[in-house]
Amino acid sequence: MVFNDYSDLNPVQLDVIKEIGNIGAGNAATALSAMLGNPIGLTVPEIRLLSCQEVTEALGGPENMIVGILLSLEGDFAGMMMFLLPQTFAHITLNALLGVSFNDFSQIDAMGYSAMKEVANIMASSYVNAISQMTGMRIHITVPDICIDMAGAILSVPAIQFSDISEKIIFIADEFLCSDEKAASHILMIPDVQSLEKLMGKLGIDL
Repeated sequence: MVFNDYSDLNPVQLDVIKEIGNIGAGNAATALSAMLGNPIGLTVPEIRLLSCQEVTEALGGPENMIVGILLSLEGDFAGMMMFLLPQTFAHITLNALLGVSFNDFSQIDAMGYSAMKEVANIMASSYVNAISQMTGMRIHITVPDICIDMAGAILSVPAIQFSDISEKIIFIADEFLCSDEKAASHILMIPDVQSLEKLMGKLGIDL
């Protein structure tokens, strides 16, 4: 078959994406646990193909304030990843790292931004390592760009940059558990079509 869009993924291929998401999320929980110095639990990730509008609604609507962290993937597997994190996730991670409670995004200073970038970098590496371990592909991650804004504004970036790749985006929803708190973590994976074809080929799965 000709692979033109993420919507062309069949159930077997979607299962591969889900397995990568499961391994990546598990790796991320382990890495975050070591970084924060606290045990981190993880619910089973939910992985779906959604339009940008559907992702916006899943994040609480276009006016909901979130943290958006964008990383580009280069090498054998090209594309981008975007982490979309709610205030609760920022509070849990920054409180553990910096010992300061954040009740509002406006309270995050330059050190907080830097810490959030490092968290995203570690989480992205966890997913990239999952792909590399399964396929042997070499993947590089660029320095993260971070923004705090309304969900609709943040999602306009992937909507514009990757509108020619697919109408749907690979959407991974996790929930991390730390002590008596829990926080959602949402990830967009947007590889280019050639990289997705290469990944499936490395795993012996025909398109």
